[in-house]
Amino acid sequence: MYPAPLRALVDELGKLPGIGPKSAQRLAFYLLRQPDEDARRLAAALIAMREETSLCEVCCNVADRSGRCETCADPRRETTVICVVEDPRDVIAVERSGAFRGTYHVLHGALNPLEGVGADQLHIAELKSRLAEGQVTEVILCMNPNVEGDATATFLTRELSGFGVAITRPASGLPVGGDLEFADDATLGRALLGRRPVEP
Repeated sequence: MYPAPLRALVDELGKLPGIGPKSAQRLAFYLLRQPDEDARRLAAALIAMREETSLCEVCCNVADRSGRCETCADPRRETTVICVVEDPRDVIAVERSGAFRGTYHVLHGALNPLEGVGADQLHIAELKSRLAEGQVTEVILCMNPNVEGDATATFLTRELSGFGVAITRPASGLPVGGDLEFADDATLGRALLGRRPVEP
């Protein structure tokens, strides 16, 4: 059918989220037609991304190898308020709203027993360590408004209730079942500004 190297590329591209077999073939043949230097730049970018990024030692967001992400390294951020999100892309969504000047904590997922994602797979222990330092006064649970996000927020409310911090969630306005990364900036900004307390 195809030569082995092309078949291997189609197989690898097909593992990416949202890429089916036909899309993988299209991408592979597109890359095959590109000049050598373009393919080398793409390969170099993939290798650099793997070798030169890590998780922030404070908030678990994506960072370079220096140890801290841009937000945690910024002395102008309000360190007493933490916005907890599921995914690094959610940090970008909240930042676009312009309504938040605190710091973040990225869980890298949400509770989903059907897919085998439990509390141990999320970065909850790191969040508890930050709260144990005693400087945080508020935690905003900015989970996606869907079943998994609500379950995660409920679980975290119970887990964090003993730390003596205010636990809040963004106000209504975010569509139920939607994702933060697709919310428009104004809606997400209003939701953050109108956040409400959460009872354990």
